[in-house]
Amino acid sequence: MPASPIVTRFAPSPTGGLHLGHAHSALFGWLAARQAGGQFLLRLEDIDPVRCRPEFAEGILEDLAWLGLTWDGPVRRQSEHMEDYARALGRLDEMSLLYPCFCTRKDIQEEIARAGHAPHGPDGPLYPGLCRALPRAEADARMAAGEPYALRLDMHAAIAAAGPLTWHDRGKGEIVATPEIFGDVVLARKDVPTSYHLAVTVDDYLQGITLVTRGEDLFEATHIHRLLQALLGLHVPDWHHHRLLTDETGRRFAKRDKSLTLQALRESGKTPAEVQAMAGFVATG
Repeated sequence: MPASPIVTRFAPSPTGGLHLGHAHSALFGWLAARQAGGQFLLRLEDIDPVRCRPEFAEGILEDLAWLGLTWDGPVRRQSEHMEDYARALGRLDEMSLLYPCFCTRKDIQEEIARAGHAPHGPDGPLYPGLCRALPRAEADARMAAGEPYALRLDMHAAIAAAGPLTWHDRGKGEIVATPEIFGDVVLARKDVPTSYHLAVTVDDYLQGITLVTRGEDLFEATHIHRLLQALLGLHVPDWHHHRLLTDETGRRFAKRDKSLTLQALRESGKTPAEVQAMAGFVATG
């Protein structure tokens, strides 16, 4: 049988202008798809209503077009698809894998201080489980009363339900999934009804992504995404976590580097070919 066509995506958050690191990531996924005769999709991860702005979203489209990249099909904007994430949350809730957490950051910090130590994961100290055993009737009453809350994944129960898992990274080979390194991750909040982990997993499935290309800073997050795929019965793509672009001091490019945004480079007179080369790629022509 012929191999399935490759479908990749570039999924920035419209919280600022694209910089050289973004250009590297976009070009990496674009070339992977185009060289294989596949599709390259564009997604705007705009679930944060405070930091995401329409002008940044429009700037992303302008920057990519100027850079010479084209994408297939319409742009998927996460803010327009909250019902997709709600359905996924509902399924996890039906499996008794979610619980509401009413802890503030101060509550969590004080509990960790009382315990004297806390296991650390990729995002810092793990949540100590203060609300995990809260009776559901009490939790429902507190949510109905309007208290702020987060919906957390009961990691121990989730791993038991999913069983042993692996995932494949094209650079590092077969990886044993260890989502427990994140503890009981937040999958939604009262004011933001999805998290990055949940939204990206659902989106990759709905968009038919077969190869997830993204920076190596998100390598550990893949453990969570593989678990969610198993729990929700979703297809499993391949991953390729590319290197991060850094400056001469070894610091990776970020949105704080205003002089290296694509807009600033364009306004300084750089051509698309020159910026492609700065991002580590031969000009696409």
